Amino acid sequence: MTWYAAPRLRGRWLSPRAERVLVDLLAVLVGVAGELSLLYNDSSPVHVLPVLLTVGAGTALFGRRRHPVLVLAVMLATTGLLFAMGEYPGGMLVCVALFTVADLCPAQVSVLALIGATAVLVALSVSSVPVPVAVWAVGAALRSRRRHHDDLRARAAAERAEHEQQKAIAAYEERAAIARELHDIVAHSVTVMLVGVRGARDVLPTSTEVAADVLGRVEASGEQSMVELRRLLALLRSEKPGATAPHRPLPGLAELAELAATFRTVGLAVTLEIDGEPPVLDEGVALSVYRIVEEALTNVLRHARTDHALVRVTTGPGHLDLAVSDSGVGPSGQAAPGGHGLVGMRERVRLLGGTFAAGPGSGGGFRVAAHVPIAVAP
Repeated sequence: MTWYAAPRLRGRWLSPRAERVLVDLLAVLVGVAGELSLLYNDSSPVHVLPVLLTVGAGTALFGRRRHPVLVLAVMLATTGLLFAMGEYPGGMLVCVALFTVADLCPAQVSVLALIGATAVLVALSVSSVPVPVAVWAVGAALRSRRRHHDDLRARAAAERAEHEQQKAIAAYEERAAIARELHDIVAHSVTVMLVGVRGARDVLPTSTEVAADVLGRVEASGEQSMVELRRLLALLRSEKPGATAPHRPLPGLAELAELAATFRTVGLAVTLEIDGEPPVLDEGVALSVYRIVEEALTNVLRHARTDHALVRVTTGPGHLDLAVSDSGVGPSGQAAPGGHGLVGMRERVRLLGGTFAAGPGSGGGFRVAAHVPIAVAP
């Protein structure tokens, strides 16, 4: 009888334990009051012993959750005893217990209980067949409904867990790709440092000014390398077998025009707006900006159902703002089924210490925006 609790009781007024106590008390009252009303529904005199027997049997309904079959047996025995005492029981106690069995017990057990209870009630002329069958049917239907809801909740929980797992996998793969790119940057910086130190050592005896200048450049390169190394170690990535880092120059802001031209050749008219003179950025930041624009334009091409996109890059003191928008009708910012475009872009921006947003644009279409703190490379 767990269905009696209204949503307001369930969610706001009572704890689950108090709710169960209230429902059990209601079941006892319904069973005892109903039995007594049917037992003495005429002008026949009230006998104390049958009343005490009915009330005592009714209190056993408090244990119906733990021992539903046993409680049903007690109710049937009480009904038979009342009949033997010359009374005319109504079977209400049996109906409450039978409902509990149908609601809580497996189908095979509840069907056997139905057959047994119906046979006793009919044999004692307490009720006809439809009454216990109807009570059992309601309990069985509520049990089936509860199991269906449990299955839905379990399925929803499994889907949420799978979604979180897919997001974690996508974030890991993106961090691994970024790590390989940063590996090239660090390797280049260390090479420059080694060459600079050797050159400074060679000229130190004859030209201290040149050596000092070279060492200053090495210092700046070393500081930048430490920044990239910290970012690299934060990724905690392990290389996949057979993965090799690319050896071509890494793209950045200077290659955005070429990237836009590439998309134009396949039918997407890209408008590139860069406010002010493009700064010379750290290679890691410049590469991430390039990749974000590349992924966003790819999503526009695949999903937006439009032939135009706008890329706007705005730089300010210590920050860079990037926005890619379109006027299409499709979910341009969403990854294709099985894809993780937004996850990858968000992960890149997060690793740079910036903020990322994606959603419908103010004038329609879709808009991807990133705010990235920058430090101009030396």
